[in-house]
Amino acid sequence: MSIWTHLRKAFTPERKSLASPDAALLSLFGLTETTSAGIVVNQAEALKVPVVANAIQLISEAVASLDVTVKRIEGQDEVDVPDHPLLALLRDEANDWTTGFELIRQIVRDALMNDAGGLAWVNRVNGEPREIIRYRQSFLQFDLDLDTGERRYRLNNQPVPARDVIHLLPPLDRCPLSLAREAIGIAVALDRHAGKLFTRGARPSGALLIPKGMQEEAVKAARAAWRLAHEGEDQGRTAILYDGMTFEPFTFNSTDAQFLENRRFQIEEIARAFNIPAPMVGDLSRATWSNSEQKGREFLSYTLEPWLRGLEGALRRALFSDEERGNHVIRFDRDDLTRADLATRATTINSLISSRTINPNEGRQWLGLPPREGGNEFLNPNISAAPAPEPAEDKPDAAE
Repeated sequence: MSIWTHLRKAFTPERKSLASPDAALLSLFGLTETTSAGIVVNQAEALKVPVVANAIQLISEAVASLDVTVKRIEGQDEVDVPDHPLLALLRDEANDWTTGFELIRQIVRDALMNDAGGLAWVNRVNGEPREIIRYRQSFLQFDLDLDTGERRYRLNNQPVPARDVIHLLPPLDRCPLSLAREAIGIAVALDRHAGKLFTRGARPSGALLIPKGMQEEAVKAARAAWRLAHEGEDQGRTAILYDGMTFEPFTFNSTDAQFLENRRFQIEEIARAFNIPAPMVGDLSRATWSNSEQKGREFLSYTLEPWLRGLEGALRRALFSDEERGNHVIRFDRDDLTRADLATRATTINSLISSRTINPNEGRQWLGLPPREGGNEFLNPNISAAPAPEPAEDKPDAAE
């Protein structure tokens, strides 16, 4: 175990704070948010709605799956720094028990689910980052100056420098889960109704029509006999009616009652709160072969790009030294998300080579292929003449 792990454990036990209460403290005082549908929507309840869990998982894992690089700014260009020590924290292990993928995924997930955003503490030794730890929000907190917007951070109620905290803020000062609380509440209500829809709680399967004049005791006996024969584990047996009784089944079409349409609309409504195209969360009612790729580009441009920009800035502010911050940046590689199908990529690369915008080796690099000899020349293969074959040497006549 490393020395900074021992130093971290020397902190005093955790103390709760009313200034930044967690879910347990809120429930202790009954301070839970109830929607207009009368349903309390906390994180645990919200994640039970499939579209909410899918949206949070989709965004957080898409960001964490991208390759992260450190670049040095040289004039107008950004040059890779493949041996920078920060890459070991962001790619391999952020600390002894958390990988870089898990850390980034958790920071983005917290920003999607908590109004305070995603926070992580950078442990420095001799001014250099040695590990990054994501604490519970009741342990790592911040106070906001309402006049200037300055954030003052506290780790276990002890002040820590702002430059030692990675902080990814949600948009609109509230996380998407909080902004969609009413829509999630309606989705929960529809799910609960769906659970009752196919049981006796929603609507009886039918009615026994009993002739007028049957005594009360006979009615009770007939009802008990019917339930014994046709409810519970014995349902489906042959019905035997006597004394003129008849059975009239009730029909109920949930589609005609627009129940399924309401559930589909809630999927779209929650997807809008997370700024995700509906096909990305499984609603394929309006998806076609022609617009699926366009929806993927919209997901990168309008959903992921703001989170990526915010995370790149938060990492740069907290991880670089004062000297490096001016000429170093952290970038996530978007190429994996912008790649089109092979036919489209081949057509685009061929067009760029023909217009002499790129050379063949640059096109091969986009395809993950090694360079070839002579591929650095900017030539148009459609009009460039092939080299003429060398003339054959005159052979002496065999008769001579």
